[in-house]
Amino acid sequence: MAEKKIQSSGLRTNGSADGMPPKLYERRDIYDEETSKALGEHIEAILDILGEDTDREGLDDTPERVARAYQFLMHGYALDPKDILRQALFEEAYDEMILVKDIEVYSMCEHHMLPFYGKAHVAYIPDGQIVGLSKIPRTVEVFARRLQVQERLTLQIRNAIDEVVDPMGTAVVIEAKHLCMMMRGAEKQNSATTTSSVSGEFNNHATRDEFMRLIGATE
Repeated sequence: MAEKKIQSSGLRTNGSADGMPPKLYERRDIYDEETSKALGEHIEAILDILGEDTDREGLDDTPERVARAYQFLMHGYALDPKDILRQALFEEAYDEMILVKDIEVYSMCEHHMLPFYGKAHVAYIPDGQIVGLSKIPRTVEVFARRLQVQERLTLQIRNAIDEVVDPMGTAVVIEAKHLCMMMRGAEKQNSATTTSSVSGEFNNHATRDEFMRLIGATE
């Protein structure tokens, strides 16, 4: 059988002019240089006060790394969760409970600036409009990426959904472990904190019970 020759059309099959695969998505973490510099100087001072040798190899880039980490952990201050919810509102005649559960939560306790982490369960009953499902975890994330107490975080999530989506009711439960209790102070490694906040139809015992059953909790 004669060998079949394939002529090139001059087009690259990967769609990239440089012969590399096209980049359909690229995450870029961008940090403010002035903020990084100012935070880094303070971190270096703290290390020095604690008795560390800030000139040793292991700490060469630590102040800059910590500065960037803090900017990421606190980036919720730069975002408006209500704007996020408004981006995906749709008219829909659905009037049963919508629940997004087991949303990962990572936040920083404002009292000791130590992390607390766990999961959030968020439900609402629409009244003519629904919100894109991804916007609920994003709303949780924005409020969590600030200095927080768990009680306020729970209320902020509920209030934002109530105000923007205007449902018949909203329910939020957060279960979390706090490193300020695990690493210092009481040093209770297995303790967990649960907070809840409900509005509207979720004040009805039957509706609240259904929500608690769906998230696997008991009242």
